Amino acid sequence: MKSNRNTIIIVDDDLTILDIAKKILTTDYQTFAVPSGKKLFELLEELTPDLILLDVNMPEMNGYEVIERLKNNEATEEIPVIFVTANIDPESEIKGLNLGAMDYITKPFSQELLLKRVEVHLFYEAQRKELQKYSINLEEMVSQKTKTVFDLQSAILTTVADLIESRDDVTGGHIERTQCYLKLLVDCLQKHGVYTKELSTWSIDLFVTSSQLHDVGKVSIKDSILMKPGKLTDEEFEEMKKHTVYGIEIIKKIERYTPENTFLKHAEIMAGSHHEKWNGTGYPFGLKGEEIPLQGRLMAIVDVYDALTNDRPYKKAFTHEEAVEIIKDGLGTHFDPELGEIFLRYENDFKLIMLQNKNN
Repeated sequence: MKSNRNTIIIVDDDLTILDIAKKILTTDYQTFAVPSGKKLFELLEELTPDLILLDVNMPEMNGYEVIERLKNNEATEEIPVIFVTANIDPESEIKGLNLGAMDYITKPFSQELLLKRVEVHLFYEAQRKELQKYSINLEEMVSQKTKTVFDLQSAILTTVADLIESRDDVTGGHIERTQCYLKLLVDCLQKHGVYTKELSTWSIDLFVTSSQLHDVGKVSIKDSILMKPGKLTDEEFEEMKKHTVYGIEIIKKIERYTPENTFLKHAEIMAGSHHEKWNGTGYPFGLKGEEIPLQGRLMAIVDVYDALTNDRPYKKAFTHEEAVEIIKDGLGTHFDPELGEIFLRYENDFKLIMLQNKNN
């Protein structure tokens, strides 16, 4: 049965010192006395003490060698060590402290001094462990809270995304597929160190999840246009293009009623910029090149790829190879050429996701 008392190991080749120290400490602590560093390490295989009192000047393995070995072992590095020595020169003390000792007690020592030093350092160690435990518990609480917040944010995004798709049967599954393509494209960018600086400031999981709202503005488009089983007139297309600005407005409204709304920033940017074109001929703002936020440039590629490879009222689905050629032709005009090159490099991975979705 484990004792509730603190455990102390005394290490000294002087048997008289061992005997004196053990008699002083035994009343209050569970005490073990060993005559060498070798015996100490043998004992440490059986138990872990709360404190080690360690002599400096010992044959075979001196105290400095012992503490170095203790501190270089993960199993023993946290055990506090107090040197007990007749050496009183500053150089010896500094050397021991640099190696990880908590304190020095000089020989000969009084009973009161030894007990008080041990008491103080055991109290300090107990406080350190308690603080460490508190810190671990706090990290776990923060981690759990963060997960709860992320789950809530994801639920909000997914619920709104479901609302969008419930109104737009024509593009059913589009949101889920573009999420998969977007995650793949971002992973490929990171792999090749493209746009690393910008991506390093993002929560990638949150960015991908936020992409579900890139078409949220479609909830404000009339059914007669949104669900028209055929090609839109020029006038109708102009109205459909407004889903980008409607999307920005909708997300801004949600932000006003959500104290923690940073998770919506990616969504707002994507909603308003995924139809911009690299050469400035896109909509709604006619942004050009890197004026277009990276979120929008990424979404532009995966949005178009998905639209091309699926049926629409005005066209049949293109093959993967045809879609790739269209995107390739659009590099530098419609699409960010650097992002496009990454897409082309991993086109077979996009094809695999596309085929998997068609087979489900």
